Amino acid sequence: MRSTPSREAAPAMTPAASLVFTTLLSHGPLTRAEVGRRTRLSAAAVTKAVRPLMELGYLVEGVDEEARPAVGRPANLVRVDGGRALFIGIKVTGDEIIAVLADLCCRIRVSRHVPLTGREPEAVLPVLIALVQELLTEADGFGVRVRGLGIAISGDVDRVDGVVRYSPFLEWRDVPLAELAGTTTGLPVTVDNDVRALTVAEHWFGAGVGLSDFALVTVGAGIGCGLVVHERVVSGAHGVAGEIGHLSLDPLGPLCHCGNRGCVEAIAADPAILGAVRAATGRPVTDAAEALELAHGGDLGVRAVYARAGEAIGKAIGSLVNIFGPERVIISGEGLAAYDLFAEGIRDAFAASAFGTASQCDVIIRPLPFEEWARGAAATAIQSFMASDTYEEQR
Repeated sequence: MRSTPSREAAPAMTPAASLVFTTLLSHGPLTRAEVGRRTRLSAAAVTKAVRPLMELGYLVEGVDEEARPAVGRPANLVRVDGGRALFIGIKVTGDEIIAVLADLCCRIRVSRHVPLTGREPEAVLPVLIALVQELLTEADGFGVRVRGLGIAISGDVDRVDGVVRYSPFLEWRDVPLAELAGTTTGLPVTVDNDVRALTVAEHWFGAGVGLSDFALVTVGAGIGCGLVVHERVVSGAHGVAGEIGHLSLDPLGPLCHCGNRGCVEAIAADPAILGAVRAATGRPVTDAAEALELAHGGDLGVRAVYARAGEAIGKAIGSLVNIFGPERVIISGEGLAAYDLFAEGIRDAFAASAFGTASQCDVIIRPLPFEEWARGAAATAIQSFMASDTYEEQR
C-alpha cells in the first residue's frame, strides 16, 4: 500500500529525552548506565527520558547476543530503531539536485542525482518535487512512512521561517522554500544552509562525534563554515554565524559578490580561482579540472593562484581558531580536489596567524561526496522531528 506523507506530530520531547536520543544516535547502542555517564543524567532521569521513546518505538532495548559475556548477567543495550521512520534529504547545487532517502539513524537507503536545466525557482522546484515523489514511492518498499523533508541550500537561509533570503549561486532572493515544498509534498519541511546541515551530520555521525566544540570549513564553489559550540550547532542571532568566506583579507583585493573586496571567497572559491587562472594564462579556462591540469603540468602562474588561495584559507582558519578556539577544524568540500596545491599555503598561513596554543588545534581533511550533504539535510529533518530546546539551533 502506498505510503502517504504524514504531518504526524513528533514525540513530545523534553530536553533530557532529546539529549538521550541524540547520544544514542551518535554513540549507541549503550547501556542505561553508559547513557547516564555520557549525558550526566541520573538513572531516574534516563529511565524517564527513555520510557516514552521506547513506547513509541523510536528506541528499543535488548541483549547484544554477539557481546554476551561468558559468565555473569548480560547487559541490556538501548539503541535507536533506524527502521522506525524515514526522512528525505535534498542538496541543491547550481547544476544538480542530490536526494537521499534515509532512516532514523540517518543511514542512506536510496540516493538520486538529477541535473538542472535552470537555476531559477520555477526550474528547480518541479525537479525537486518530482524527486521527493519518487523517493516517497521508494519508501513504499520499506513499509515505513516518511516523516520529514530536509533541504540544504547555499547562502543566507532562515531555518525558522524556511526562507532562502539569498543564495548567490542560484541567484535566489526571499524564496519561501519550506512553504512551497511543504504545500506540494504534504511533508514537514526543514530548510537550512547546506554547510550547517552538513555540520549536523558531522556532529552526529562524522568527524565531530564526541567533540563539544569544532568547526567545519568547506571549500569549492564557495567558502563555508559550520560551528558547533558546547555541543550545539549554532547559526547566530541573524543566521549567518561562521561566514568566514566573507572575511575581508585585502581591502584592495578582488571584488566579492557580497560587495566587499578581498574576501576569502573572492580569492579562494572556485569561480575566483578560475578567473585568476584566466588572467594569469590568457586562456579561456572554463572549469576546475582544466585549471588543475595546468597547475599539475607545472604552470607557475596557475600554481601561484592556488598558493594564494591556500594562504587565504589558512588565514581564515587561523582567525576562526583565534576567536572560537575549537578542538578540531574539519576541511571538506569539492575544492579538496586541489588540496595538494592548497596544502602548503593553508599550513603556513594557519601557523603564522594562529595565536599561541591555538596553533595546536587539530586540522583534518575530510573529502565527502555530495550524498553526504544530502544526508546532512536529512539529519536536519530528523533534528526537527525530534526537536527540543537542547538541540535546536541557537538564534
